[in-house]
Amino acid sequence: CGRPPKWHQLADFLDWADERMQKDHWSPEAVIGYAKKEELFSECDLPCVTTLYEWINHGITRTKNINLLEKTSRKPSGRRSRIRKRSSLGTSIEERPKSIETREEFGHWEIDTVIGAKDATDDVLLTLVERQTRFEYLIRIPAKTSCAVQEAVNQLLENAGEDAKYLFKSITTDNGKEFTHLEDAFKEYLAVYYCHPYSSWERGSSENQHRLIRRFIPKGTRMDSVSDRQLKRIQRWMNDYPRKSLHFNTAHDLLVKAFERERNAA
Repeated sequence: CGRPPKWHQLADFLDWADERMQKDHWSPEAVIGYAKKEELFSECDLPCVTTLYEWINHGITRTKNINLLEKTSRKPSGRRSRIRKRSSLGTSIEERPKSIETREEFGHWEIDTVIGAKDATDDVLLTLVERQTRFEYLIRIPAKTSCAVQEAVNQLLENAGEDAKYLFKSITTDNGKEFTHLEDAFKEYLAVYYCHPYSSWERGSSENQHRLIRRFIPKGTRMDSVSDRQLKRIQRWMNDYPRKSLHFNTAHDLLVKAFERERNAA
């Protein structure tokens, strides 16, 4: 198995890969990573990611470049220096335990909003992502207001019932007006931490998730034109998408396992 596989010898793999890329909107990297993790094909029957991209470029697969939601391109990672300004809305992120930043503990979320049209009459998308598993909730709210956010979070906690204490331990947010009083409203149930002003990198999980959302809801799209069914489909796709950062596990699978560990340890 020393030489790379030839595409004409891999009909089964190519059929499976095309279905994942076209039907499930997976990237070539996700296709190869998941196939290896699950041992769906022998090592001899798997190309590397670069080779799969080349096959796509040369028209060997049914999948075309235009079908890919995002071509692989990575920007150099490098943390910007943190702005040491205290938040005026509540407990600063500087007081957040290290175990939350390092993603060692389950149950810690980032909250944010995604805007559609720049129109006060349009709906707004409230997003919550669990830092360890990257599990995402997408919730439609009628306006970018503190009241709308609090009602949505309260409904989420109510829906979780007795399981809320295992699922929701803290929320990290920015200093937007819509998150005013969030700490006061939920201090009996969970901790709330506020990032430094103009420091979006302190909510890196949300920033990355929003890029995925924008694949389906481009900037400028009215949120009230996106149906509830579409939102559920996008949320399901995000949570069922195998990611390199999760060793090609899915957010949904990791959340289920983490939740079971929390409940069994109680």
